[in-house]
Amino acid sequence: MVRPKAFDPDSVLDHAMKTFWSKGFMATTVQDLVESTGLGRGSLYNAFTSKEHLFRDALRRYDSVWTARQEQVLAGPGSLRDRVSALLMTVVDEETTQGPPRGCLAVNAALELADQDPAVRELVREVFVRMENALHEAIRVAQATGEVTADDDARALALYVLNSMYGLRVLGKTASRESLVGVVEMVLRAL
Repeated sequence: MVRPKAFDPDSVLDHAMKTFWSKGFMATTVQDLVESTGLGRGSLYNAFTSKEHLFRDALRRYDSVWTARQEQVLAGPGSLRDRVSALLMTVVDEETTQGPPRGCLAVNAALELADQDPAVRELVREVFVRMENALHEAIRVAQATGEVTADDDARALALYVLNSMYGLRVLGKTASRESLVGVVEMVLRAL
């Protein structure tokens, strides 16, 4: 008879995700993961087989939780500019008021591992494409209703906003809040 798991996998992944997010993959030790998840080494390895697999699962968890939240903002009420502003200002707030700036786990993974690990590269690409598609749909609908001009290609605008959003995550590690807000204002003018 198979023994049931004595832990909540989502909770373990949330704790592992936060550890990887704050320290990076390379700097995170197995002991860090043991301490943050509350699982012993054996249980971690039995459940996730390796640090690499745990990281990939944590990245998938990030996508299912954080990307979904961003999609909800874009699909919510209000004008396109209001929704994009809310999305980008959430990034600014997270980077400037909630402890040390962490950036975006997907962006961090792209910078640290995408050139070395094809599986991570593909997971990051999926996160980026998911956000691109959510932005594209919001922009496309706003163009169709006449809320924003249809002079610009909706896909190109989506990529511009996406690039700006992830750029805010990177800039947020060193730039002032005022600088980040200035970027948001420029993006909104482009819409």
